[in-house]
Amino acid sequence: MTKDQESGGAPLEQLPDEALCRLIREQDRPAEEVLAARYHRVVRSCARPYFLAGGDSEDLMQEGMFGLIKAMREYDPDRDASFRTFAETCIRHRLYSVVKAAAGGKHAPLNQSVPLNPSLFEANVSFAQPGPEDLLIDREKAVSLLENVRKQLSEFEVMILGFYLDGLTCREIAAAVGRSPKSVDNAVQRIRRKVARQLSSGDISKR
Repeated sequence: MTKDQESGGAPLEQLPDEALCRLIREQDRPAEEVLAARYHRVVRSCARPYFLAGGDSEDLMQEGMFGLIKAMREYDPDRDASFRTFAETCIRHRLYSVVKAAAGGKHAPLNQSVPLNPSLFEANVSFAQPGPEDLLIDREKAVSLLENVRKQLSEFEVMILGFYLDGLTCREIAAAVGRSPKSVDNAVQRIRRKVARQLSSGDISKR
C-alpha cells in the first residue's frame, strides 16, 4: 500500500493512530512527528506519578518520549491491541524502569539523557523489548505503590493527588479546591516524599 493509498488523500493530522503507524513503518518522518505531537499529553500524564517520586519533570518527559518512540517503531497495526494501549505500556515500562534504577543508584543521572530535538527521530536508538511477564510485574508494582501511598495520605492529600495525576498545575488545583497555591504545593511535596520513601525502602509509614 502506498502512502497516498494509506492516507486516502487526507491530512496526516486526520489519520487514526494505526494508519500513522503504517506510514511510520515506511520511514515517513512527518507521520512520526504528527503521532508524537498527538501523544505528548499522554506521555506527560504517564510521567506524573513518577515525577511525584522525586524525578525532574523534563527529564522524565524525555524518558517517556523514548518509550513513545519505541512504541511507534515497534507497533504492529495488525495486532489486536490498539496503538494507545501499546504506547502507554511502553511509556510506563520505560519510566518505571528508569525511576526504579535511579532510586537504587543503578542508573546514570536522568539529565545525562539525549536532549529532545528534531534529530531524535533520525537517531539509531535501540530498545530492549520487555516480555509479557515483565510488563505484568511492573504494572502490578505500580498499582501496589499507589495503593500503599494512598493509605498514608490524608483526605486532602488524596484529593490533591487525584487532581495532580490528571495533569493540573498547583494553581489550577488551588482554584478547584479553594485553597492557596502554597497549601497545594506543600501537599504535593509531602506526597512526593512518601512516594520516594516507598520506592527506596518500601516503608512509607513515616509522615
